[in-house]
Amino acid sequence: MTFVADHRTISRRRLLRALGVAAVGAPLRGLAQGRCMRTFGTPACNTTPIAPVFGPTGWKTVALDHLTFRVADYKKEAAFYIALMGWTLRSDDGKRAVMDAGEWGSVVFRQAPADSFEASGRGGREPVRAVVESFCFAIEPWNAKDVEAALRKRGLTPLAENDGKGFESFRVKDPDGFDLQISNSGGLVKSRKMPSSVKLSEPAPFAPTGWKTVWLDHLSFGATDYKRSASFYTNLLGWKETYDEGSQNELMIGDVGDVIIRGGNPLDPSFASGGERGGARRVGIDHISFGIQPWDTDGVKAELEKRGLRAQIDTSTGDEIHVAAFKSYHTSTPNGYNLQISYVTKDNRLALPNAVRPKPTAAAARAPLPRDGRS
Repeated sequence: MTFVADHRTISRRRLLRALGVAAVGAPLRGLAQGRCMRTFGTPACNTTPIAPVFGPTGWKTVALDHLTFRVADYKKEAAFYIALMGWTLRSDDGKRAVMDAGEWGSVVFRQAPADSFEASGRGGREPVRAVVESFCFAIEPWNAKDVEAALRKRGLTPLAENDGKGFESFRVKDPDGFDLQISNSGGLVKSRKMPSSVKLSEPAPFAPTGWKTVWLDHLSFGATDYKRSASFYTNLLGWKETYDEGSQNELMIGDVGDVIIRGGNPLDPSFASGGERGGARRVGIDHISFGIQPWDTDGVKAELEKRGLRAQIDTSTGDEIHVAAFKSYHTSTPNGYNLQISYVTKDNRLALPNAVRPKPTAAAARAPLPRDGRS
């Protein structure tokens, strides 16, 4: 197939390149805005607040201590992030690698048996052998006895985990059983302020990009009941809402970054049926978007493809990437994890929520919501 433009004949492939569309696939249009963006305000997308799951603690999230992945080949995963994303190795004990993703956070890659992962990916895709199994956030004010008492008061069962060197923490489960660790700033928050000279034994998979990971753009966090999970984290850790779309709620994690909590809406009349619109969503963090610098829209794509990596466009709104308010690419890590790379930094951290913040349709405006969210 050919197209004519400016009296010249060009190939479809060249036209797609000119339009900024990755040759390896069409732009992603539905990952960030959620299913209610175009039906905002309808009964199935009721944004009425629910009762808080418990009272606020008054805590403030001040840092990401770490995210923990279990992966089938942790060394290859670590080498990939060092070369592509500019991460720094903090330690490697032969079973796990601790990485500084930047001054703002750390990531732990923990070795796990390959047969502990699902045999195949969704839709027949290659299996994903990297799973985020927990995250740890540092809070203030910190007093171990007070924190433990506050957790128990809210019906949680805290398990202490300390290193005897100044790091103190408690592990609890969120509403879906996801492993949340709450800590002081005496662990990796403190360690990454010091330089590291540790080298990974695994060779680099390709030449370094020279990029620096500067921001946690967002965690894509699936939940059974997104409203309940959002209430849990806002009241426990002091996270702040940007908008409630009807199938997801984007929250600001202090000055750490953002999280999009996605899932079933308990005010959706079909929620109790357990159907797709009623909350049948995989629990956990299915992808993470990191903001990098320097950013050049065409240059980032070219650097990914030069290294044989997928460069799948995601603007969330479907706008052409050069004019979109939110710019990003998805690619895959050696263990098959969905890595998103964006232009978002701390200074423009609301680029995504501002771009996709939904507005009621005319039909929705004519269809008032039931007060209790039920039919």
